[in-house]
Formats: sequence, structure tokens, C-alpha cells
Amino acid sequence: MVGADAPASSPKVRRSSLREQIANALREEMMTGRLPAGQDLTVKEVAEQYGVSATPVREALVDLTAQGLLRIEHHRGFTVPALTWEDFVEIVETRVLVIDGIFRHLRRRLRLPDQERLASVRRRAEAAQRSAEAGELHLVVGCDRRFWAELGGLVGSPRVVDYLDWLRVQAWMFSAPYLRGRDDLAERLWTGHLALVDRVAAADLAGVRELLGDYHRRSAGLMAELCGESAEGVVVSAPGYPGDGPSRVPGQRDPRS
Repeated sequence: MVGADAPASSPKVRRSSLREQIANALREEMMTGRLPAGQDLTVKEVAEQYGVSATPVREALVDLTAQGLLRIEHHRGFTVPALTWEDFVEIVETRVLVIDGIFRHLRRRLRLPDQERLASVRRRAEAAQRSAEAGELHLVVGCDRRFWAELGGLVGSPRVVDYLDWLRVQAWMFSAPYLRGRDDLAERLWTGHLALVDRVAAADLAGVRELLGDYHRRSAGLMAELCGESAEGVVVSAPGYPGDGPSRVPGQRDPRS
């Protein structure tokens, strides 16, 4: 069965690019928690779920396995992996370095993206912020992923975008089961998307770092609370750029001290 609470009759995917579409559909199921850790998948079940042949399903499952999003279990087919708190901390700290690196790169280039590119990022930010303010998890996951992909695209490197997206997928795979069914998401989720774009547009890189630190600190703190762990010691901001001046998140210890 694909997803514990999947609809009885799932929509059939289009016949074009079936491999990618099936992989995307399963990835979204995992990111929203509808395919929880430990869920077993077989080619036959997934093919029946989406009304397609076995070949593109097998290819999609192998692709997701190669990305570390599924595991092959002997005599059980494919299984959604269980990510630990330690995995999540590593994801957060790696994400800090990747996102910070994007803006360090832009700083070295001594210019920021053109207004047309920023307008596209802003549209994604608006959608992501609206979904977070509404607290609807199934919308938040998709909008959040598209926003950070668009923001990551400012650096002009598809490899960076792909890696950042891979980190986000895993972060949601860990987080979604703890967030599903909560009625307080609108108050708990980060909603600084538009403010972040404003600071990028203003070339306020110190301000960008501050907001990014706030984002990482808030997401790590929320998940620590929900899964009974401690966020103490989790690195949520990178060292400042020379000449930036103060840009620490209020109350956070300066890692250079």
C-alpha cells in the first residue's frame, strides 16, 4: 500500500516521463509523511497505485534508492528509511554551509541577480509564506521546496540547486511525521521568506545571514522540541563576512568568540 492514508483511488499519472513523475510523486509522499519511515514498497503495488506498467516504477524506485531516499531490503523490496535526530542535525548544519556559500559566492562576484530573476524568487517567496501562515503542511512542503530551489538558483549552479534540494527532501522526510495533524503550524513555522528576498534585493548580506540564522535556529528548535531532543550545540549560522559588522541572531553565541 502506498501511504497509510492515501486516497482509495489515486489519480493516474500522465504517460510522458513516467519514470520522473512516479519518482516525484513518491518523493512528495515521503516529504509530507504519507509514506512514513519503515513503509515497504513493491513494484507491483506502486504500479497498481498509479495505473502504470512495472518498468517505469522499477526505474523510479531505483532512482530514489540511488538518491538515498529509499533502501532495498532483502525479500521486502524497497523501504522508506528511518532518519534519526543525528541525521537531521547533520542535514541542518550542511544546509547552513550550502546556503551561506551561495551568498558568499554572490559577494565575491560583487553583484546580485537582475530584477527579473529576483521577481521570480519573490513570487516563490509569497507562495511559501502564505502556505506557512496558513499552516497547511501539504502546501507548505511543495511551496517551501520550490522557494529554496529558486533562491539557490541565484548562484547559477545546477549542482548546488540539486544538492540543496536533496537536503530539503530529507529534512522534510524527518520532520513531516512530527508535524502532521498539528493545529498550531501557522504559529510555529518560519514565515520570513519575503523579508529574506527584500534583504537579497537590497544587497544586505549581513541581514541575509541574520535571517538565515533565524530560519535554521527556528526549524532546529521546533524539531528538537517535537521529538524530545536538545538543539543545544546545533550550528545554525556560519561565521560572518569580513566587514559585515554585527549580524548574529539575537541571543545566539557568536561562534568566533
